[in-house]
Amino acid sequence: MIVAEHLVKEFRLTERKPGLAGSLATLFTREHRVVRAVDGVSFTIPAGAKTAYIGANGAGKSTTIKMLTGIMTPTSGRCLVRGIEPYRHRQANARGIGVVFGQRSQLWWDLSVPDSFRILRRVYDIPDAVYRRNLALYRELLDIDALGTTPVRQLSLGQRMRAEIAASLLHDPAVVFWDEPTIGLDMVLKDAVRQLVNRVHAELGTTVVLTSHDIADIAAICDSALVVDRGRVVHQGSIRDLLRTADRRSVVFDHRGRPDPGPVRAEIERGLPGVSASSAEDGRIRVDYPADRFTSRQVLGFLLDRFDLADCYAPEPDLEDVLRRIYGGHREAPSTGVPGGGEEGAA
Repeated sequence: MIVAEHLVKEFRLTERKPGLAGSLATLFTREHRVVRAVDGVSFTIPAGAKTAYIGANGAGKSTTIKMLTGIMTPTSGRCLVRGIEPYRHRQANARGIGVVFGQRSQLWWDLSVPDSFRILRRVYDIPDAVYRRNLALYRELLDIDALGTTPVRQLSLGQRMRAEIAASLLHDPAVVFWDEPTIGLDMVLKDAVRQLVNRVHAELGTTVVLTSHDIADIAAICDSALVVDRGRVVHQGSIRDLLRTADRRSVVFDHRGRPDPGPVRAEIERGLPGVSASSAEDGRIRVDYPADRFTSRQVLGFLLDRFDLADCYAPEPDLEDVLRRIYGGHREAPSTGVPGGGEEGAA
């Protein structure tokens, strides 16, 4: 469905010298530097996948999405969306995709949301049955009628984002690209947006590419992840595969007969060097251990030998912590599934 082959995007920026004299000199003699925002990115996203395209600010996410949607042309390499090079065939590509950019609007600024929808209906030749079905869905989940006849320019950010999300799905696109779609939404509307995209995916098999800094959006919507860092893909695979790269894991347990958790924590930290034990508000004890030193079997075996456990479970690693370590340079995630392998395949 979506293929990127060694995508590169470079920007030529003017170097400005400091001070008034430097500004005047820049008028007559310009020096430039080249910034590579996307550095040889290669990946494949199959039809029907719900993929989180994740990266820190400046990692090249939005630039890649703009090339996939046809807004930008690559400096080198190429990409295909439904077999189409989007920047060469913008009109054909636009008819099969839906897009939400937090800073760009597909709505008419001086018109109301219903008027914008009626125009989009004509632009995409949306059949009456599809149009009515989708409006009913937006009324149910997004309370879209509450926006009334207010011009788009007068809507709050959260109200406009509701309308942008609905507009991106109005014509039943095969692929949707959502860049920070829940910005400005409260918790209830965020949950409604997640329900909406999951329902559309279940009914139509829509391919979803999501970029977001909201970990809850990623966990609720996506089943796979593409992680980029400094313009390069450093991981492609399932969310579960990404979580397995965590360098610390946890076990949480409840125990009988030891009301004071202090000695229990101390005994754990003495017996398992490098682990940390902390108390939770509900009386349970959480044991965090380095994954490269201990296995969950070893930690559980130690606890079972020494304490009378009433309850025990191993929570999933925290996705936010995993990503923080990747971006901080503490650990590079494996490039699972990235074509080519090696240095170039991880690009």
